[in-house]
Amino acid sequence: MSKEYKIPTMAEMAAAEKTPEVLFWVGCAGSFDSRAQKVSVAFTKILNEAGVEFAILGKEESCTGDPARRAGNEFVFQMVALQNIETLNLYNVKKIVATCPHCFNVLKNEYPALGGNYEVMHHTQFLQSLINEGRIKLKDGGAFDGKKITYHDSCYLGRANGVYEAPRSVLQNLDNQLVEMQRTKSNGLCCGAGGAQMFKEDEPGKKRINIERTEEALETGAEIVAVNCPFCLTMMSDGIKAKEKQESVMVYDLAELILGKM
Repeated sequence: MSKEYKIPTMAEMAAAEKTPEVLFWVGCAGSFDSRAQKVSVAFTKILNEAGVEFAILGKEESCTGDPARRAGNEFVFQMVALQNIETLNLYNVKKIVATCPHCFNVLKNEYPALGGNYEVMHHTQFLQSLINEGRIKLKDGGAFDGKKITYHDSCYLGRANGVYEAPRSVLQNLDNQLVEMQRTKSNGLCCGAGGAQMFKEDEPGKKRINIERTEEALETGAEIVAVNCPFCLTMMSDGIKAKEKQESVMVYDLAELILGKM
């Protein structure tokens, strides 16, 4: 595939009198976290290769306000949400794709009450649609071929929005064996970061949640833990390191696994 890739902004598109097919909502983690940035780049490379005309807001994008609402600060949530909605409506945005289930959930389910009505997709759903349409061409071979994969359901994509099959459908396009953990789908276990827990110290207890979930992943014998969320990516990676398994077990977002086959 081509090594060059373009990431235009909505402002640049508007100046050229163009309307992109989708707005890619990068999110705070995808913008500023060094590991999540790799997922953002992987996804934009896939969009370029698939011929999807997309744009990002760039500096005009701010936090969705999700962590503030989860932590109980409704004032801050509404302040940033209304600012984002004003920007999105200014550009007449119709369709949004997000690589973060937290952004996906709040944009899809909580922005409409404030006047932000958009078609919102998670990137695993969008990847599935691109594969189904034949816009993503997967090749034989690749660094991940033959490796056993287990998939972690993130709370905000899974139990909060009932999206279980799209990510698994994407993974089934890889030449890998998919093995499920003991707790999956509607019975899935949180990685430990949700509800703004990512940004505070743990409550007293016997074991960290991400260690519990990592142990379940390791029990499958998988060499790759596939995730769909930047928070899960951090928590599961930290869990693997705590178990000193980082040399034999890797944690990847689905977009990175798909890019490895293109």
